Amino acid sequence: MAAAAAAGLGGSDFSDLREIKKQLLSVAERSRERGLQHSGKWASELAFALDPLPLSELPPPPALTEEDARDLDAYTLAKSYFDLKEYDRAAYFLRGCKSQKAYFLYMYSRYLSGEKKKDDETVDSLGPLEKGQVKNEALRELRVELSKKHKARELDGFGLYLYGVVLRKLDLVKEAIDVFVEAAHVLPLHWGAWLELCNLITDKEMLKFLSLPDTWMKEFFLAHIYTELQLIEEALQKYQSLIDAGFSKSTYIISQIAVAYHNIRDIDKALSIFNELRKQDPYRIENMDTFSNLLYVRSMKPELSYLAHNLCEIDKYRVETCCVIGNYYSLRSQHEKAALYFQRALKLNPRYLGAWTLMGHEYMEMKNTSAAIQAYRHAIEVNKRDYRAWYGLGQTYEILKMPFYCLYYYRRAHQLRPNDSRMLVALGECYEKLNQLVEAKKCYWRAYAVGDVEKMALVKLAKLHEQLNESEQAAQCYIKYIQDIYSCGEIVEHLEVSTAFRYLAQYYFKCKLWDEASACAQKCCAFNDTREEGKALLRQILQLRNQGETSSTDIAAPFFLPASLSANNTPTRRVSPLNLSSVTP
Repeated sequence: MAAAAAAGLGGSDFSDLREIKKQLLSVAERSRERGLQHSGKWASELAFALDPLPLSELPPPPALTEEDARDLDAYTLAKSYFDLKEYDRAAYFLRGCKSQKAYFLYMYSRYLSGEKKKDDETVDSLGPLEKGQVKNEALRELRVELSKKHKARELDGFGLYLYGVVLRKLDLVKEAIDVFVEAAHVLPLHWGAWLELCNLITDKEMLKFLSLPDTWMKEFFLAHIYTELQLIEEALQKYQSLIDAGFSKSTYIISQIAVAYHNIRDIDKALSIFNELRKQDPYRIENMDTFSNLLYVRSMKPELSYLAHNLCEIDKYRVETCCVIGNYYSLRSQHEKAALYFQRALKLNPRYLGAWTLMGHEYMEMKNTSAAIQAYRHAIEVNKRDYRAWYGLGQTYEILKMPFYCLYYYRRAHQLRPNDSRMLVALGECYEKLNQLVEAKKCYWRAYAVGDVEKMALVKLAKLHEQLNESEQAAQCYIKYIQDIYSCGEIVEHLEVSTAFRYLAQYYFKCKLWDEASACAQKCCAFNDTREEGKALLRQILQLRNQGETSSTDIAAPFFLPASLSANNTPTRRVSPLNLSSVTP
């Protein structure tokens, strides 16, 4: 805490942006000295978004201690080897160094050397490699040495961060969280520690129990973790408050807002923000794979082709570039080529989450379910919060006709995305296959209530009611479905609309409500698959009317079809809420 006070971090206050800029420039330099390139880049990008400082206010270089002076030659030599990725060589020349900076670089070189050897051993990214089969051999030794230093309270903020990383790699999650929280208290400005903490928090409850330092960095952390936990509304509020505080030019914040909109499937908004980001930072490669996902969903072939070519010119050996090219080939239905590029991405970084998930999708397209399962499992191993991988596993086991398995995976996906109708519809279908119809009803109704993306929940619910001979509820669902389809003005597949009209025509016919039955039968005539049935029903109604059969008044129908449906225009009247309280979860 003393170090935090010395850094001048008094609460999450953004009133003194000059002081914040000084702190960012200082930590960027300190991170670079220790080879922590990503933390240095993050701080530099954020500092760039703030107004420049006059010469008199620039932060002075960190003061050198006696130990720093003694280790300076070894540190300078080792750092040049470290920058060339000669980690073992760097560590060799740093043996016996006592200064904090040189000691960190010594331990970090050993850690990265072990990681590099592990990655080199993981040659076949889709081989039968179970978790932990290929290990970083240096981890246990590093843990023992860092643990001694930790007990003796000899680790600074950067040392604590490295100790936390080692613990996380050894799957000691609880200990790792405690150490990262301690690192955030000792050195609140180091973004790497906050980011590692983000990866270990699985839900909002866990977040509440963390004792985090009261610093402006906490706001960036909360915005990031809310995005990761799919609490998008809270994340967007945080990012907006950071923009209002003075970070409006930050490309990091703009990209995070675009990712947040991508996560809630607000595709138009996300696309416009990404296009704006590309204008501000045209050579940016980070997050461009997310941008390509959006272009893929919208089937924007020319734009995706341009993006792929553009990134290839900038750096063809970046993970994101390979994923963008993979998406481009996938959109062109060249799935073998797409899978090849996702594999190339994983050769560059075996822990890159997006590539594992996208490769799983490609194997699904190629009907290679065992390879798809392997890819999705790898994705979950990298990040247990990736709902797409859980959902993908559910789909693969559905293809393999293993409903109990797919129920488990769809449930996990639903827990991560409770308001995503696709997960709920998939769950409902699973319950239906397992003959748990009450649960299936609840899922379909909930999918409709949260805003059904694919407009299928009501049809599935109606068909369930049909199965159970609950004709009144089935009719209610079909009417609501028809109104939703017409009111949103979409051009939809006619199959389910015709099914709805056919059922309603027969339902009203049974209820002896001739006007409503003939209105629906006329609508059936507009569709190829129900035309003959519609005509036959109209003939029957005409015959009954000629025989003097009158329309029934004493049989209660749930509610009538709007009069406007009998003409060719679309209905505008909304119906009263459906009486489905018995199946509401």
